[in-house]
Amino acid sequence: MSRFWSQVVRDLTPYVPGEQPKIANLIKLNTNEHPCPPSPRVVAAIKAELGDDGARLRLYPDPNADLLKNAIARHHGVKPGEVFVGNGSDEVLAHIFMALLKHDAPILFPDITYSFYPVYCGLYGVAHRTVPLAADFSIDPADYCGVANGGILIANPNAPTGRLLPLAAIERIVRANPDSVVVVDEAYVDFGGTSAIPLTQQYDNLLVVHTLSKSRSLAGLRVGFAVGHPDLIEALERVKNSFNSYPLDRLAIVGAVAAIEDEDYFRQCCATVIATREALTADLAGQGFEVLPSAANFIFARHPGRDAAELAKALRERNIIVRHFKLPRIDQYLRITIGSDADCQALSTALREILG
Repeated sequence: MSRFWSQVVRDLTPYVPGEQPKIANLIKLNTNEHPCPPSPRVVAAIKAELGDDGARLRLYPDPNADLLKNAIARHHGVKPGEVFVGNGSDEVLAHIFMALLKHDAPILFPDITYSFYPVYCGLYGVAHRTVPLAADFSIDPADYCGVANGGILIANPNAPTGRLLPLAAIERIVRANPDSVVVVDEAYVDFGGTSAIPLTQQYDNLLVVHTLSKSRSLAGLRVGFAVGHPDLIEALERVKNSFNSYPLDRLAIVGAVAAIEDEDYFRQCCATVIATREALTADLAGQGFEVLPSAANFIFARHPGRDAAELAKALRERNIIVRHFKLPRIDQYLRITIGSDADCQALSTALREILG
């Protein structure tokens, strides 16, 4: 701690991202990256933008990223003015906290969810109250209805549990809170859920956030977006243009457009992950694991007879890393990313050896 730190920095508990170790022959199942490469169209688009000499890189990108906003709008059947884009969904969420969730009343989100949410509350001075998940780690919509709040934030499917809240339940929450912004973080929705984006055409208090890091295989490109009423989008644009006018570079913009427009490849890759997820779930259940129902590209599992930290350690000794959260209620669970079929088979084999 330095004497030069501000009080804000002194009070922060920063988010801890998934480990990115530099280990050869590593089976990396800890950060929910897609096992498939991005669409070939993405690579072609980036090469075309670079040209032979990369001269375009001397020029700033379009600060409004209109090419990308138009592609997102076409894909989801909304207007470009209802789309906001940013440097990954984390940046989009950061602007949402500042622009739309910083009010006198506390915001609500589950006690077990994406661990960046309380970090943003600390960074931006946003009061919050956590709502306990049910014993089975599901979200009860009734907990968010008829409750005074300064906004509601729900990851759907939830992370790290992977559990999905039906679209009708989302609409119930939105309808019950007409004077509060309801933010639905759909980072994993393409792996088994139905997006709430169409509901933004009916409700002016709903904002839906997406990322291209997961289902579009572009974690390395850093592109996220939000869809909602133009008034909500304008608030985000005002914050963005007071922070960084150029959040997306030229390569990210054209690469993201190419990924969004290659619908066939996208659906094929999602289907591959879903099939592997179901196979791995059945395999682990056969080994005695309790696996929560997942609509994401990961599963959340515990073995009633083995400590989760010890299992994670034993897997790491075999060059396989998974995510273990040392948090109340979930410290006996492992979050396991759905990798390739070969990755998941190696994981299954390793667990059989460990369990004996």
